[in-house]
Amino acid sequence: MARNGFAVDRRFEHSLESCKADMSGFPSTMSIFSRNGVLLKEGDTLRQPDLAATLIRIQEKGTEGFYKGETARLIVEEMRRGGGIMTQKDLEDYQAIVREPVKGSYRGYEILSAPLPSSGGLCALEILNIMEGYDLASMGWHSSGSVHLIAESMKRVYADRAEFMGDPQYVDAPVRVLISKPYAGERRKEIDPSRAAESSSVRHGSPRGTEGQHTTHFCTVDESGTIVSTTYTLNDLFGCKAVVGGAGFLLNDEMDDFSAKPGVPNAYGLIGGDANAIAPGKRPLSSMTPTIVLKGSRPFLALGARGGSKIITAVVQAISNVIDFGMGPQEAVDAPRFHHQWMPDSLVYEKFCFPRDVIQNLEQKGHRIRESDGPLGELEVIAFDAGEGWIYGAPDSREGGVAVGY
Repeated sequence: MARNGFAVDRRFEHSLESCKADMSGFPSTMSIFSRNGVLLKEGDTLRQPDLAATLIRIQEKGTEGFYKGETARLIVEEMRRGGGIMTQKDLEDYQAIVREPVKGSYRGYEILSAPLPSSGGLCALEILNIMEGYDLASMGWHSSGSVHLIAESMKRVYADRAEFMGDPQYVDAPVRVLISKPYAGERRKEIDPSRAAESSSVRHGSPRGTEGQHTTHFCTVDESGTIVSTTYTLNDLFGCKAVVGGAGFLLNDEMDDFSAKPGVPNAYGLIGGDANAIAPGKRPLSSMTPTIVLKGSRPFLALGARGGSKIITAVVQAISNVIDFGMGPQEAVDAPRFHHQWMPDSLVYEKFCFPRDVIQNLEQKGHRIRESDGPLGELEVIAFDAGEGWIYGAPDSREGGVAVGY
């Protein structure tokens, strides 16, 4: 695909146009995404021969094809051109770390998800644990009662995220307690079923006493039944907008996921604390939530999303839509979503998410509620029917997702 190219669609054209001012400062970026200084338009073919060459180097040499040799040299040269400080030794010294997934359960289903320094798995499990104490099915999908309780659960978990979560090599986060049922019970006790708490009054819990926009998600399953749920991110749209000259790939702006200053929001409005402060060699906290759900010992769902801070709540709602409300996988993905992340104190919802009476009831409970400017995340789901042996792909049409079988 990198060598032969693909047709630019309208969404891609709009994304390029929105980043034109920032991209124009990087000749290597403009050489790929424009022709004679004019950004690619819908129907144009985007070819990336430098990226193809980089992928071949990685294919032939493995990790050394990226962290050493020609690719590493090109990265360092691009860094120097942009005033960066990364060196070839930094790349050579970098080590990917394989960590065990975090594990929990929801109404009898086993949940496996991403561990720190991704906050997604912990946050999703903690939200689901709090939700498990409510009979959401009897309240009804998107009733004011169920939405209120789920939003209040989200609010408390994002407060915990800001206080406790960071790179486990630097921060001793109380992971086991945060995803435990007793801790969820304590957080649940704080929720008033009839009244929304002001976010300014919501504090993180006490677990020690008890213990991007340019993100891509894809799920795959092969003929032998191996399942992979993968989330990859540049963080912001087109990352930092700089393409590595001669190597053909964009550099991310993942530094924004650190708490540059505790208490000050990042590009996604997320508040962070000292646990996610910048330090040499430290990995920033992300919201990526690649997840696999098991029913018994058999795969039931593989899912994940893109969308920055909204990834976590999108994944939680998809799981709840299927388990609590009996939706099929595509229905669960297509269903309108809502989101609360503690700060800012705003319950955001997609267009057509709630009827007017539900909005009024939520406002009466004290929620500051507003319609979102766009999609609240983009989900991709694979569902498994063990009885019939079927595998269902459920893409998200919000951002052009597709399901493909071979």
